[in-house]
Amino acid sequence: MKKREFVIQDLLSKIYQEQFKEGKLPNQRTMAQSYQVSRYTIQEAIKTLEEIGIIETIQGSGMYVKKQFQMNPLIFNTLTRTPYERISSKFLSLEKKKSTPEEEQIFQLDSPEDIWTFERVRIVDYKIEQIECSKMPVSMFPDLNEKIIEQSIQEYVLSKKYSISHYITSYSPTLLTKKQSELLMSKRNTPAMRIENRCLLKNGKVYEYSELTAIDYTCTYITPFNKKGHQARRTTI
Repeated sequence: MKKREFVIQDLLSKIYQEQFKEGKLPNQRTMAQSYQVSRYTIQEAIKTLEEIGIIETIQGSGMYVKKQFQMNPLIFNTLTRTPYERISSKFLSLEKKKSTPEEEQIFQLDSPEDIWTFERVRIVDYKIEQIECSKMPVSMFPDLNEKIIEQSIQEYVLSKKYSISHYITSYSPTLLTKKQSELLMSKRNTPAMRIENRCLLKNGKVYEYSELTAIDYTCTYITPFNKKGHQARRTTI
């Protein structure tokens, strides 16, 4: 993932978690140090968030989360429109490692901790359609195992008495690698969709971070018209 895209997704995650006191973001120098990137990368990330109407910069005061901003609710995607009985998962791998600095940002860890990383394929109507690589904190889910991975992660999280709040999802086009094409039984360099998910609890914690590679993927949104946003965009033309 490009550094700019990581910063954008992480800031969105923290905005949803209401991490910024009174909605004010840290200054660019502080964020550059925190993410270990250049000021230019931070500026580009901030520019993107301003363009999509999430934050605004007030001259002489700082950067703030807008009190009201429109989000696009998902109607369905390839998996959510399919009944659970027609979806299954097959375990590929599971390992436990110490967290990287990037993972510490995602899960908001104060120091390195053990992180589960697992891979599985998602099967829809007997056809493998997605490869999923996910990460979860060992401290929250010490008994994660192969059997659980082949079932519903959501049900597993709920069984731990956690309250799931929402997901932050981003999509980008990609091409299948040799390994991915073999798993998905497709040609190498076949166009596919890369789907990044951050799964949040009601207390604001990210409980899972996943990256999926999907073929034959579709999704549909309903997008409310934002008149103020439309007018603001026209003034920049």
